[in-house]
Amino acid sequence: MAVMSSSLLLSVLLVFSLSSSCYGSSFQENSLLHSYVDDDNREETGFYGSEPSHPSYMSIFENPKFSESNNLRARLFSTSASVKQVSVDDFGAKGNGAADDTQAFVKAWKTACSSTGAPVLLVPKKSYLVKPITFSGPCKSQLTMQIYGTIEASGDRSVYSKDLNHWIMFDNVKNLLVQGPGTINGNGQVWWKNSCKRKETKAVTFYKCNNLVVKNLKFQDAQQMHVSFEGCTNVQASYLTVTAPETSPNTDGIHITSTKNMTISNSNIGTGDDCISIVSGSQNVQASSITCGPGHGISIGSLGKDGSEDYVSKVTVNGAKFSGTTNGVRIKTWQGGSGMASNIAFQNIEMKNVYNPIIIDQNYCDTSDGKCKQQSKAVKVRNVLYQNIRGTSASQDAITFDCSKSIPCQGIVLQNVQLNKGAECSNVNLAYKGNVSPRCA
Repeated sequence: MAVMSSSLLLSVLLVFSLSSSCYGSSFQENSLLHSYVDDDNREETGFYGSEPSHPSYMSIFENPKFSESNNLRARLFSTSASVKQVSVDDFGAKGNGAADDTQAFVKAWKTACSSTGAPVLLVPKKSYLVKPITFSGPCKSQLTMQIYGTIEASGDRSVYSKDLNHWIMFDNVKNLLVQGPGTINGNGQVWWKNSCKRKETKAVTFYKCNNLVVKNLKFQDAQQMHVSFEGCTNVQASYLTVTAPETSPNTDGIHITSTKNMTISNSNIGTGDDCISIVSGSQNVQASSITCGPGHGISIGSLGKDGSEDYVSKVTVNGAKFSGTTNGVRIKTWQGGSGMASNIAFQNIEMKNVYNPIIIDQNYCDTSDGKCKQQSKAVKVRNVLYQNIRGTSASQDAITFDCSKSIPCQGIVLQNVQLNKGAECSNVNLAYKGNVSPRCA
């Protein structure tokens, strides 16, 4: 291990300084309730399939504020800290794409994680074959994994015999920066052939990681899900490129579960499943400047499967482009479940040839015959804003609100929405503001 040059030290400190807005704090909830649809200015309301009622307000989400970031920066980047570089090559990694470099990564991580003084774990510009691996915390100091090269998965599924759900896992690591411009390649072709036998195999998992930055990376051809954030707090993901063939099954781009205070920005995602999926336990998630396609769009859910009680709240998608996707912005919940999806905003979105640009499916059914038994229980869907959305639909309905008869969708607002084709709506408490087309018949 060599002491980094002063110029490299300056670069590392600059990267962390720019990223530190996600460290050591929480999203602050706006205590005031502001009106999206003002009672005096409401142009038209309608309720389809039940008696009318709707709230006169929706919460406006504040931008994330990280009140403790300055104090944390002072602690992490004191002038006495000595930044060290740890290269996987120092521990015997070959980087030829054929030799198994797993143990070199294990040893390099152990050394970096046990070091003080802001270590940098370096993956040089080579191709490294790595079998399933867990990078465990907690570590002694904040840590950077700098990936210049490519980390590749083995095409031999037998190496996953101990854990079929994970390839690369970061477990309980705090104050972590993982950045490119390198590539993480899941070599998923062999997995896609067996997709109906396996669900939710993840290429990269961040599990219970707090104060996390993931940026400027390429994720390619995951076994199934590309990158999953599970039980994390204070996360910034930006400048990510996620790609897999449109025909690759279950290859969600970014999956978020039980995660709070997360921003996703300036990312391009095209896969065979959801570009972004947000499921139970997630709160305060903001996505901006997202390009999605091919894929299944941005989905909240599914929620309520097998009678589960699921909650998602305070999600904002502000600035996104969808092209040729099966869905645009979707909320999907199973019958028979419980819980709530609430305080959600989809804003400033462009659709191009999208099959279901706007869809709420409270009767989601994923069976081979497409038939599910009607049930009285449902996950509540409340306070959802669709604002400044325009473009074209590839199907006859640009807007679909298929809500529950027993627990209808409440507080749904369409404001300045311009889409071609029609609208199909049932059991939804709906309000319009500004120029809206189509409207429910």
